[in-house]
Amino acid sequence: MYDRLKSFLSPLFIFSLVLLILNDFMLKATFHNTLTGKLSDFCGLFIFPIFWSAVFPKRKLWVFVLSAILFVFWKSEFASGIIELLNPIFNIQRVVDPTDLIALPVLLLAWFHINGTPHITLNNSLSARLSAWLIGLVAFFSFCATSQQRYVQSFDQPQYVLLKASASPDAKLYDEFEFYRKDSLLVVQVKQLYISRPVRDDDYNKNRSIKELDKNIRDWIKDSVSLVPPGKITSLTIATAQGIDSLRFNGGRLDGRFSRTKDGKLIIEGFYKMGLEDSTWTFRDSIGTNAVLKTFVNGEGTSIKQFNRDKLVSNTSINTRAHTIRNIYFQIGLLILFVIGTILVLVKNYRNTFPEHLILKRRWKWLLCFISPFLVWLAYVGILILLRDFSQDIFEKLASIILIFMATCPLMFVVVFWIRLRKEMDIFLYCLLFALLCSILTSSGTLIALSN
Repeated sequence: MYDRLKSFLSPLFIFSLVLLILNDFMLKATFHNTLTGKLSDFCGLFIFPIFWSAVFPKRKLWVFVLSAILFVFWKSEFASGIIELLNPIFNIQRVVDPTDLIALPVLLLAWFHINGTPHITLNNSLSARLSAWLIGLVAFFSFCATSQQRYVQSFDQPQYVLLKASASPDAKLYDEFEFYRKDSLLVVQVKQLYISRPVRDDDYNKNRSIKELDKNIRDWIKDSVSLVPPGKITSLTIATAQGIDSLRFNGGRLDGRFSRTKDGKLIIEGFYKMGLEDSTWTFRDSIGTNAVLKTFVNGEGTSIKQFNRDKLVSNTSINTRAHTIRNIYFQIGLLILFVIGTILVLVKNYRNTFPEHLILKRRWKWLLCFISPFLVWLAYVGILILLRDFSQDIFEKLASIILIFMATCPLMFVVVFWIRLRKEMDIFLYCLLFALLCSILTSSGTLIALSN
């Protein structure tokens, strides 16, 4: 069985696996460009057939042929039906992009690589076997997690678009929309949108998701609708389940005063500027006792004031994207100071005890090197929670454990066997140091993604 798994221990396989996980969970979100979009296809097509060839060693040729067929199918429109069936369970996101097929030649590299792997001489020790099994489990995890989940962009304020319609769409096909026909016009109330995971779930991200909302909905509904030309002003009144909405459109986007009345009472009043909320919005309850005033600048909320019978109850400021970026700069600066302080304490311990060091048996040193990355991860999670920056799903948690283990385990070997521990406290100081460095890396990636 071990002979099957030798290919998992090859440097090229491990490098591709680490790069795949790093790209899916860090680089894509940080840079979100063509390179990061294609990188996962190249790495995934390399490790996928090698993994399944180890599982089915007598069917290697069929594994590679089916890998090519499945990849082409997955990247085509024909897979859309299957994805829609699986989405309620797995919430899969997949972009149809024929240019992804340029990764197919990687299968040839994987074929030549796996046929050359048996000639590599590897130690058949327990540690080698465990390492092969562990890498295999990580590879299987990467296949399950490589398609990022979709997330729902909801709207606190009503969101509509206006289209020309030759026929009414089938409302049963669009759970996220409500349709209202007005002669040759179609008013579409957008309840929510499915998007890739945002860097921050804030108004800035909401503004991005509706930047060309009328064009996107036209493309989704397709044949029966067309765009209303910009500059054409249209005022309409729509009766909805929430109340009677008075709308003003410039082309296909909300522009101007919006109001909603219910039982003859005004409950929402505000203004839009080409689909984005503008100035101050007022929200009242049905009996007129409580009111909320929310202020917007370029579609981003900046403050919320709550009133009870005209008396100010609370006044809350909201961070815009610019404020969030400023705060992350401050957090990174604070983390760097903690890193410097931790290093100074470690240096002081080293100087005060040199040449003496902490005496540990060899097996305890090995155990420490393998356990400490999990302590680093726990400290890393604690730091992110303190920074209010921890919102990982199960796949991201597992990916962060894997990446931190791969990064810190070799460093702990250097610390334990070469630098050597001076005091018991050094174990926790090194774990804290690595956790702080991981937090700086994560915050820097978030900062780059937000700035982009």
